[in-house]
Amino acid sequence: MDVTIADRPSFATIRAQLAPGESIVAEADAMASMDAGIESSCRFNGGFFPAIMRRVFGKESLFVNEFTAERAGQLVLTQALPGDIECITLKGNSLYLQPGAFIACEPTVKLSLGWAGFASWMGSEGLFRLKVSGTGRIWFGAYGGIFAREVTDEYVVDTGHLVGYEPGISLKVGMAGGIFSSFFGGEGLVTRVRGPGRIYMQSRSFDGLVAWTNSHLY
Repeated sequence: MDVTIADRPSFATIRAQLAPGESIVAEADAMASMDAGIESSCRFNGGFFPAIMRRVFGKESLFVNEFTAERAGQLVLTQALPGDIECITLKGNSLYLQPGAFIACEPTVKLSLGWAGFASWMGSEGLFRLKVSGTGRIWFGAYGGIFAREVTDEYVVDTGHLVGYEPGISLKVGMAGGIFSSFFGGEGLVTRVRGPGRIYMQSRSFDGLVAWTNSHLY
């Protein structure tokens, strides 16, 4: 299966060239277009009860679509927000993704829901996180550009910018500085991530977009 990421970084899309018999699993409503020789089947995201849990607590779709090529053809996948898409190859390891970041994966990748903790919830990231594990490629997206950083000690990320992180990363929410500078300086709460491990961040914040839009409407 030959997969490329096109139209990046602002409006990235996944373009998968599937040979007969090859499949790719994608988030519901991710398909933008496909050749007529590709068949789509819908199923619960990991089974009925895990799917319900991911929908209620992880803000993920209840269903996923599996696209299988009956004959060679191209499948184009996208995401709702404008931004970049990243591809990671798992080799028996795991990665945690924040709600809404997952787009697609190869059928050999396992999707499950994990407890993120109250620090993640206070940082506007939710109480639960999507865990992708096993072997194969995964594709995830973000609002804006995606950039990675290796964290060996402690690193500060503004809330709403963290997209994914490796299992060795722990999260703690705190103020950016003192009480006065944190709230009157506009930073408020930040997420302090501690390594070792790699984190993936997005260059834009959806909450920031909402706040900017609201300020011009009222």
